[in-house]
Amino acid sequence: MTQSASHHELTPAEIVAALDKYIIGQHEAKRAVALAIRDRWRRQRLDEEMRAEVMPKNIIMIGPTGVGKTEISRRIANLTDAPFIKVEASKFTEVGYVGRDVESMIRDLTELAINMVTGEATAQVEAQAAAAAEERLLDALLPPLRASSSEVVEGEIEVAGQTTAETQKRTREKLRDRLNTGHFDEREIEVTVESAGGPNIEVLGGAGMEEMGINIKEMLGNMFPKRTQHKRVKVSEARRILKEQEAARLVDKEKVQEEALRRVQESGIVFVDEIDKVAGRGGGQGPDVSREGVQRDILPIVEGTTVVTKYGPVKTDHILFIAAGAFHVAKPSDLIPELQGRFPIRVKLDSLDARDFVRILTEPKNALTRQYRAMLATEGVDLQFTDEAIHELARIAALANERNENTGARRLYTVMERLLADLSFEAPNRSGEQVIVDAAYVTHALADIIEDQDLSRYIL
Repeated sequence: MTQSASHHELTPAEIVAALDKYIIGQHEAKRAVALAIRDRWRRQRLDEEMRAEVMPKNIIMIGPTGVGKTEISRRIANLTDAPFIKVEASKFTEVGYVGRDVESMIRDLTELAINMVTGEATAQVEAQAAAAAEERLLDALLPPLRASSSEVVEGEIEVAGQTTAETQKRTREKLRDRLNTGHFDEREIEVTVESAGGPNIEVLGGAGMEEMGINIKEMLGNMFPKRTQHKRVKVSEARRILKEQEAARLVDKEKVQEEALRRVQESGIVFVDEIDKVAGRGGGQGPDVSREGVQRDILPIVEGTTVVTKYGPVKTDHILFIAAGAFHVAKPSDLIPELQGRFPIRVKLDSLDARDFVRILTEPKNALTRQYRAMLATEGVDLQFTDEAIHELARIAALANERNENTGARRLYTVMERLLADLSFEAPNRSGEQVIVDAAYVTHALADIIEDQDLSRYIL
């Protein structure tokens, strides 16, 4: 359940190179997160006293929507196997008002870490769980050993005369072969499953009471013993159920929780989007008061505090916080000084133009053109894009951003979906065809929208 050493040892240059495979440009932002991640690696190699003093390099990303702020953060988390959560600052409200408690971001991050580590632990015991599930299936399929009988299993295997342990063993192995070749997949057997005992309990709480609600619900739920029920299911489904039960039995839940809490505290990443929406703009009355209240509630989480979760206390001192916002109206300096001081790194992300869109459509490993080619290939359609078509798509997306609200690279999704909607709908009936998308194809498909600015406002 420990994280791969290779992930920890990535140099800043290697991290940037890995991000370059998916994200075009924004070199300054990539360097900033690469250094923040490398500093975590360096911190782990300090003595305990010095390690406690080194604080994470929290970052504020400044740039319009769709330029890669979230994607950089998400990719860096995937690259380092770090627990990652994205939250929107505007969804939080000051304690005492209707809204989510800011500490819920840490509880949600912990829940994600639990799921992540549980998945890894389950993968490690998968072979054992599969083997144990197979034995339980054979127990259900093979009649019990009797002193003397004539047994027939599925009309295939007949054992005459006195049944011995050796005969039972040979019969079991023959059954195993048939089981693994799918011979019994459609046969129904009875399995035992657990369900929570007692009535369904729902506890409602206001802002700041999420954890109290969880604890009360668990406490009341534990007052009722778990119930077991017998279900008749097909062998193929029974194999899955039994494998899950065996995996749950083999996974050490205490170790999972311990590892998950360690990862949250040492390598967790919280991406706080729309931080500019809670930046006050002076005055001292009205909405600014609530905005400042949210900032002051966020402040102790970023500074370092202990948040109680149902898995145990989580210290936030070394969680990496990446805040982001367009800052069209407000400025980073409009944040309260204490919060500004907790985000020492600020990077500005560039707006995207048609040249960037051409690169985005062709260079990344997950480029949209590659995604659509792969999707339509499942229907037997060979989709090809000419260079001219790529440039025309980029031009149209950039034009739509100029005319309407600038959504950055997200505009490409809208344009591509509009372009290929008819082909995607007809694809099941066009198996075996090759479709070449050239500039004329793009112009014809999007002509009405390009010419009608009012229509493009709603469609693109």
